[in-house]
Amino acid sequence: MNSRLSSELKAEALNLGFFACGIAHAEAVDDTNASHVRQWIEDGRLADMDYMRNHTDMRLDPRLLMKGVKSIVSVAMNYTPAQHIPSDQLQFAAYAYGEDYHDIVKKKLRQLALTFDFKELRMQDEPNKEDNDTYFRVFCDSAPVLERYWATRAGLGWIGRNHQLIIPKAGSMFFLGELFLTIELDYDEPMRSHCGNCHACIDACPTGAITKDGPLDANKCLSYQTIENRGGISKDIAEKMGNTVYGCDRCQQACPWNRFSIPNNTPELQPKPEFLSMTRDKWMQLSEDEYRQLFKKSAVKRAKYEGLMRNIQAIVDLSKEQKQDH
Repeated sequence: MNSRLSSELKAEALNLGFFACGIAHAEAVDDTNASHVRQWIEDGRLADMDYMRNHTDMRLDPRLLMKGVKSIVSVAMNYTPAQHIPSDQLQFAAYAYGEDYHDIVKKKLRQLALTFDFKELRMQDEPNKEDNDTYFRVFCDSAPVLERYWATRAGLGWIGRNHQLIIPKAGSMFFLGELFLTIELDYDEPMRSHCGNCHACIDACPTGAITKDGPLDANKCLSYQTIENRGGISKDIAEKMGNTVYGCDRCQQACPWNRFSIPNNTPELQPKPEFLSMTRDKWMQLSEDEYRQLFKKSAVKRAKYEGLMRNIQAIVDLSKEQKQDH
């Protein structure tokens, strides 16, 4: 039963548009990784993302997040762009090209879950178990879940030096999601790292946020600075941003594994024509109403209008200053 159901789950996940699917046993995070998480928080490498301090106990043991969870189904959805912003225009991280991935991944995970009668399966497994309405839960960057850790436990890939999940012969441009289930399934084997001695991502990081085998320092990361940061943009950070006003893909662009990436064909992840046609002048004149229309159903809302315009202005001001110096 478990082997057949596990295979059927994976097949249906691929049918729904996920690139990969694996299954891990729900248990406490191993001591080494738990220690790294606690140390990362203690050292203040989370910048001012204080929400990362919350629910550490649940983050380190999914059984505290959902009662009775036994299996964690981990999925990956490809977001490698099929079209790109012209190179001479202001840039956005590739994951933000389409609609908000949180909604897309969770919707597909619910479809996956509702394909199977998990309530009936639970009762077959444990006929004397007290009835409980919660037989599954879905997550996508929306709860205290160590997504990359569970993706590695489910055999999808490994966590590279750039702290992204890398899938063999596919790269790292993937959204991750989880389906928590209260039934036992067949579990996949974790995969060892294949980064070897490569340090391309470290060399490509403009701020030194990534170090060899060290923790990511969010304080320095351009993705944090341009999205989560609610303060100002320093001149030093603006100089590192180049022409990217939302996020930063440089560690991914440098990763040799991403040469295997294939453009995604998910309709919801395709960029709007009006987004691709934006010019520097149009960005500078963007009104709040235009922003809302352009980024309706988009993850870019995370930075808010004020944050995006702050980023654009920082680059414009630096460009003006550099021209004056010359």
